[in-house]
Amino acid sequence: MKAQFKYAFLAGLNVRGQVFAVIFIMNTVFITMGSLGLLPLAAHITAVSLGGVAIAVMLAADIGGDVFIARRMFSAPEAYLHALSPVPRRKILLASVITMAVLDIVSMAVVITQEVWLSFNLAGDSIKQLVWDFIHSESSYLIYALWCVLFLISAYLLLMMIIMFCVTMKKSVFFKMPVPGLLAFLLACGCFYVISLLQLVLVPFGDVQRYWLLIIITLNSGAAVPLLILLTLLEAAALFILTSKLMERKINL
Repeated sequence: MKAQFKYAFLAGLNVRGQVFAVIFIMNTVFITMGSLGLLPLAAHITAVSLGGVAIAVMLAADIGGDVFIARRMFSAPEAYLHALSPVPRRKILLASVITMAVLDIVSMAVVITQEVWLSFNLAGDSIKQLVWDFIHSESSYLIYALWCVLFLISAYLLLMMIIMFCVTMKKSVFFKMPVPGLLAFLLACGCFYVISLLQLVLVPFGDVQRYWLLIIITLNSGAAVPLLILLTLLEAAALFILTSKLMERKINL
């Protein structure tokens, strides 16, 4: 299992590693100079703008890195190594999903934090002190924000598992059918619809909002957020089991 993590991690760094290093060094230099008061106002505004662009660039690099990791499992020639490996497919899938999640979340969290820091330096000490005082006086908002971050992470894992499930179906069940790509897309739409229906179990804690075919539950209490996170993780786990079972079948490379 450690070997699977190592190979997936190295594959993920192949695309995003250099991009992250350049962005991190650039933002660190701007933050240091801004904190020491060495940046003129125009240069500081430019640094904040470049930091915003860096977020988009890092997001694109993360998507490219995830695609590169996924291609190792489903496309020749590297997929032949996975097919011939005696390791169960669930371990390969787990290593790939965890690696993608960690690299994506850590890289985006670092770049976004640097951009916020740059913005605070530009705004001045009064704004930073105001935010700091608000966090200390309204701890309930901070706790709710942490729950929201955990929900975003769980939703990200669910989205990743939907993509992996549909790609696996395209490479196995749909492979000999006409337009397998279209079938995989329709399957993804069906997954989102079923997931929206499963949110109905949270009706006692919120209001039902309908957007065309999708159903969204608007929670009335922050205490229900952990239940939403648990439901999202259970859905991701179910898709993980289905995907790993499909990967044990014949995958057409």
